[in-house]
Amino acid sequence: MFESYKTFFERYVVLNFLEWRLLQSKMGVLHYDKGDVILPLGSVCTHLLFINTGLARGYLIDERGKDYTWSLHFNDDYAQMHNLFVTDYESFLHQTPSHIEIEALEACELFSIAYADLQLLYHTLKKGERFGRLMAELAYSQVHQYVIERQTKSASQRFDAFVHANPHLLDKIPQYHIATYLGITPQHLSRLKKGYQLNKGE
Repeated sequence: MFESYKTFFERYVVLNFLEWRLLQSKMGVLHYDKGDVILPLGSVCTHLLFINTGLARGYLIDERGKDYTWSLHFNDDYAQMHNLFVTDYESFLHQTPSHIEIEALEACELFSIAYADLQLLYHTLKKGERFGRLMAELAYSQVHQYVIERQTKSASQRFDAFVHANPHLLDKIPQYHIATYLGITPQHLSRLKKGYQLNKGE
């Protein structure tokens, strides 16, 4: 059942049979329908969630109640670490209230491991501790890159990078969500999308 997680895990650390069975024994499976809230704003992220199927997004809400897409979560050939883990890392690592709300854009199946169980695995398995360190480094690198790109790249450059990395999401996710993820207006995104589709058709 957890083969997709094992495949991802072993990109970084290879487990023997007993190590994998120990990790597997701590994992559960959660299902969410489209529109369900996976992580409510202000709650503590008590579980590390790995997306097996479906599509989800994390978003921030400003003082006017407007939401801004922070992360997109899916599991396919285009997915990277930051897409696969449906988690507010800050909340999870420090067990503090989340500033991010996460919702299911499609029906989702998630693999779950509790914070306490993960800490136990880190102390029990040296490979687990190494995996945790590598994930923390990748999470930091992703956030660093995201902020740098928002500050230094033009809207068209951010759109081009998004399409290059996630071409299948352009027609799967509501335009407003993609626009807030890229830091542009929906109208600007619509123009960029039309240009992309015209060029693609040539």
